[in-house]
Amino acid sequence: MIIIIKDKATDKQVNELMSWLQSFSVKTNLVTGVHSRIIGLIGDTTSIDVDAVNARDIVETVKRVQEPYKNANRRFHPDDTVIEVRGRKIGGGGLSVIAGPCSVETEEQLMATAIAVKEAGADFLRGGAFKPRTSPYAFQGLGKEGIDLLIQARRETGLPIVTEIMDLSDIDLFADVDIVQVGARNMQNFTLLKALGRSDKPVLLKRGLSATLQELLMSAEYIMSEGNSNVILCERGIRTYEPETRNTLDLSAVPLLRQKTHLPIVIDPSHATGINSLVEPMSLAAVTAGADALEIEVHIDPKNAWSDGAQSLTPEQFKASMRKIRALEKFVDSELK
Repeated sequence: MIIIIKDKATDKQVNELMSWLQSFSVKTNLVTGVHSRIIGLIGDTTSIDVDAVNARDIVETVKRVQEPYKNANRRFHPDDTVIEVRGRKIGGGGLSVIAGPCSVETEEQLMATAIAVKEAGADFLRGGAFKPRTSPYAFQGLGKEGIDLLIQARRETGLPIVTEIMDLSDIDLFADVDIVQVGARNMQNFTLLKALGRSDKPVLLKRGLSATLQELLMSAEYIMSEGNSNVILCERGIRTYEPETRNTLDLSAVPLLRQKTHLPIVIDPSHATGINSLVEPMSLAAVTAGADALEIEVHIDPKNAWSDGAQSLTPEQFKASMRKIRALEKFVDSELK
């Protein structure tokens, strides 16, 4: 971190600032130039609030030369993190596929979909028990009943289950969920993130609709700073001015995040595009970009789905897409060896 001091600052004020900064267990180095004075900080500056430094009357500006996240930073953790759940892995090579309906509707619907996605080669089963919806009149999910049905589907198929938490008050209901998903709207629900950080349960953290990659990584840092290192990042599209798709899928996030963090990276082409015909090409593009996993919505009867039917694949479409996805995965792996 570099702090540029205002010309009017007295030596006493500068010394007081340096003493305060040293309380964060960093070394300070004062450089006096012809026209300005600069304080350089050496050490772990992640706990220093830039706004608090800027609030000092004698500070002209503050610049970070190191990212403000430590636990999620590849500089401090050069090896890829691998999340293992019930013998299945996300990260560290190979492609995992998370598939299932947007929302859990009925036992028949979920079981049929779970069996279909497993037969097609999915590694994890997704399904929303609690659903954040733009309209308060839309289907909000079955709640605890939905989680119970997901657990039943896991018994039937052996697939680990992934489902979204919306409120801190529901956290006890997720005790037997394998991966807890934090949706885009809750990416900066810091109270919820810290609570999830106090467990060791894997967390699939989705990028907010207008969030930068650094904001996504800082949200991951909230979880990891509480002790839970089992974090999976998910790019699910961001809001832009383009109206043809629901969101704009930022595939450049995959290689960029790969440089910045050791955490696994998931692409959700279903929510990103909102159009089922775009799910397959975006999935293939994500494989080429180097994603660790895909999260794809599949429904046995999309036209009658209770939520997001337009972006859901039928089991037959998913099976056909999986053949291409696995073939491309194999080709990419062979070319990289």
